[in-house]
Amino acid sequence: MSIAIITGSSGLVGSETVNFFCEKGFDVIGIDNNLREFFFGKNGSTNWIKSQLLKKNKNFKHLNIDIRNFDKLSRIFKKYSKRISVIIHCAAQPSHDYGKKFPFLDFHVNATGTLNLLELTKKYCSNSPFIFMSTNKVYGDNPNFLPLIEKKTRWEISKSHKFSSGIDETMSIDNCTHSFFGASKSYADLIVQEYGKNVGLMTSCFRAGCITGPNHSGAELHGFLSYLVKACLYKKKYNLIGYKGKQVRDNIHSHDLVSCFWEYYKKPRKGEVYNTGGGRFSNCSIIEALNLVQKITGIEESLVPDPYFIGGGVHEIKRGGFLKIHADFNYHPKFKLSRRINALIYLNKDWEENYGG
Repeated sequence: MSIAIITGSSGLVGSETVNFFCEKGFDVIGIDNNLREFFFGKNGSTNWIKSQLLKKNKNFKHLNIDIRNFDKLSRIFKKYSKRISVIIHCAAQPSHDYGKKFPFLDFHVNATGTLNLLELTKKYCSNSPFIFMSTNKVYGDNPNFLPLIEKKTRWEISKSHKFSSGIDETMSIDNCTHSFFGASKSYADLIVQEYGKNVGLMTSCFRAGCITGPNHSGAELHGFLSYLVKACLYKKKYNLIGYKGKQVRDNIHSHDLVSCFWEYYKKPRKGEVYNTGGGRFSNCSIIEALNLVQKITGIEESLVPDPYFIGGGVHEIKRGGFLKIHADFNYHPKFKLSRRINALIYLNKDWEENYGG
């Protein structure tokens, strides 16, 4: 049986990938040590997802291994070797704020961990596609220098601008502020490309923006849409960090993203890069997202603006678009934004009556 190795297997994208590839008939080995709880506290724990995955998928095996540990990773790759059909690398330290406070940990997880996996892929299964969950933060705050127009609820861009339908892969990653997280992920992104272009591995980088779905363990420092829904349900104040809450996010459902992975797996290339987001099809500002959650739930809570903290490398407006992925794979998302937020709210089996609404 073909084996898929998935890192960050208990996270939002990783867990979606586990279910997807298990359903395709793969034996899936998930690598995840719940470092997210260490980053974000109890609310960030992904143990509940791990339990669901093990219960649902008989062909799934979970390994509590840190991707910084080269020796332990080596044993896995050596054991399964040529049976490994695909490596999907979703594990990461995902927070701008945490990366700034703990730059060594941030770099070792995001950069060294990725390098470890690439070297082992080269040594033990060089013909297998390597899929990297990158980020649009490799572009830093370059999108903020576009000619933005302030509207009532969002920052917008002229319809005549070349990026009006979405930012493609030609945007520069230079001469900008990335955040420490963005810098470590940029290294990982570039080294994944290099192992494709220079070494000859089948590698790809999927640069997504805001990813959402029912399996998200959203925390204040990471997981905007999930955390916003939680804040509303529990009637907490939601802090706006910079840009008046008008910064735009192109939300893509985790299942749509994993569908992109599958298309690449079927037709891999060397050192490819794909901006992968909802584009004009599925985007919202923070204010617009909050208004929609309040409309769906009937719960009205207050926004607490913090105009003095902008956040390094954070975008005012950004739509990752799906230009190249659309051209290569004829791919189009199937979930509309409102359905995604409904999924976060109403498909939650732990919904409580005291939420109100």
